[in-house]
Amino acid sequence: MKIHEYQGKQILARYGVTVPRGEVVESAEQVRGAVEKLGLPVVVKAQIHAGGRGKGGGVKLARSADEAEQFARQMLGMKLVTHQTGPEGREVRRLLIEEGLKIKQEFYLGIVLDRAISRLVFMASAAGGMDIEEVAAHEPEKILKEPIDPAVGLQAFQARKLAFGIGLPKEVVNKAVKFMTALYRAVVETDASLAEINPFLLTEDGELYALDAKLNFDDNALFRHKDFAEMRDLNEEEPLEIEASKHDLNYIKLDGNIGCMVNGAGLAMATMDIIKLAGGEPANFLDVGGGASQARVENAFRILLSDSHVRAVLINIFGGIVRTDMVASGVVEAARKIGVNVPVVVRLEGTNVERGREVIEQSGLGFVAASGMKDAAEKVVALAIKSS
Repeated sequence: MKIHEYQGKQILARYGVTVPRGEVVESAEQVRGAVEKLGLPVVVKAQIHAGGRGKGGGVKLARSADEAEQFARQMLGMKLVTHQTGPEGREVRRLLIEEGLKIKQEFYLGIVLDRAISRLVFMASAAGGMDIEEVAAHEPEKILKEPIDPAVGLQAFQARKLAFGIGLPKEVVNKAVKFMTALYRAVVETDASLAEINPFLLTEDGELYALDAKLNFDDNALFRHKDFAEMRDLNEEEPLEIEASKHDLNYIKLDGNIGCMVNGAGLAMATMDIIKLAGGEPANFLDVGGGASQARVENAFRILLSDSHVRAVLINIFGGIVRTDMVASGVVEAARKIGVNVPVVVRLEGTNVERGREVIEQSGLGFVAASGMKDAAEKVVALAIKSS
């Protein structure tokens, strides 16, 4: 689950991470009150779930209340386009009005899970304020990394190593150690899957701040954090993904035109890979789960077909826990209720597979049977091209 910058800062502040003072507003009329509390100058920051806001015109420095209000009127309701939103952009519905700080130097801090070593890794770089992906691609030596032993957590010597490594003045290193330790504690205790502070700011008076904050949380751990549910902004999420979450389906919309319905995350990933190998582009990741009921399959098929970009569908089911004939019945019932107007390729294997194939063949819906994954991928890619 993603949250807004201002929400991330509220959480980090609870753990002792220093953040600028700020006020959230949802109308231009509220801006003057925020300026009175914070003083001038202020920074007007659009709140959307995407990076690159500054380049898109979503971060402005205001030196007067009139200027701040003017920026707010320009931003609220605008479609902010960044490299992470795609060309359609995101509508700005709220702003963070934040105190202006005297910047001396900008750095980068981040904590991510390195799946290769099964540990959190603390990253730091002197290239703050830049797109860290660009730095990683072209100047990877500028990103310092410290793997963290989960048994002992981030150690002070590791934080000092990072602080000196990115060029922080020695007089603020102890502050940096305290900052990094607080950030690590926040990540672990909130079950965050990602934390980024970019920029991590050193001010002219020697203070350290999280000038921006990005936190993502592990959905599977949200039952431990009931209060986080209130932070979810459905306006920032893909409507089909929201609908899928209501039915406990694992669905992620992608940019292709071949809809995929698969049971099991591993098989779903393999299905997307083989579609690309066959020259196609998957339109989604959709895992109906190992023990999917007929109703769940119907909901999955309905959501998949609701994507207007889908030109063909591949249903790839391995019946281990779930019976293939039950899945086949769900697919047929859903297709009859919704009305399918794109070609559908079906590959079934596993428990009751012969009965499942009979259900598909006798449906009268014109589904295309496939004998294996390679055959299924080649058929669905050819049908998608023909339908486009």
